[in-house]
Amino acid sequence: MSNLSTAVVETIRQQIIQGHLCPGDKLPAESALENEFKVSRTVIREALSRLQTAGLVEKYRGKGTYVLTRPTDHSFSAPLQENQSHQDRLDLLDFRIGIEVETAGLAAQRRSTTQLAAIRTALDAFEHANHKPSAAVTTDFDFHRSIAVAANNRLYLDLLQSLGPTMISMPQTRLLQADQEAQATHFRRVVDEHQAIHDAIERQDPQGSAAAMRTHLSQTRARLALVTTRG
Repeated sequence: MSNLSTAVVETIRQQIIQGHLCPGDKLPAESALENEFKVSRTVIREALSRLQTAGLVEKYRGKGTYVLTRPTDHSFSAPLQENQSHQDRLDLLDFRIGIEVETAGLAAQRRSTTQLAAIRTALDAFEHANHKPSAAVTTDFDFHRSIAVAANNRLYLDLLQSLGPTMISMPQTRLLQADQEAQATHFRRVVDEHQAIHDAIERQDPQGSAAAMRTHLSQTRARLALVTTRG
């Protein structure tokens, strides 16, 4: 089923890229898409869910699914395999501050109710990943990615997706903590920083969300710089 839904997602994505579907256009009903693609209703719903997660469409109860934005043909790419030293990671955080502060501000202005719920879901998943380092990295990235989706500008989303979960510095900053209690305090601090970003986006406060994102990434950079100093 995954391959079938992927084919549907890519076809609709190409229709948006090529201008056959424009922002604001309503997609055909699920039954019509079933007939068009010769697949089940389950496959269509999975495809629409993936398109919504990617920030390309929005589903409105009782009204249908509408195109939100046009994706770019090519994604930004960064040579993260070269970003292995502490200085490279500090440089990456400088870069992220320049990008994600604006992304958070736009998300506060443009987010939909569904997109806000996705940010909340990612934050909850991150908070519950305290004792699972791998899951913490993935859910941390999902939180930042969901904010890029809510900015409703495909270029920001493409950029963050190209960076991927390797942009997250949590494992390095946790090295500072000598025991489990200190690690728990450190994790709680990061969760609180994320919560402040979410809350500002929820109340549609562009300046507040931008400031909260700058605080979070600046604090992350400071924590990472301290790892360098002690290393």
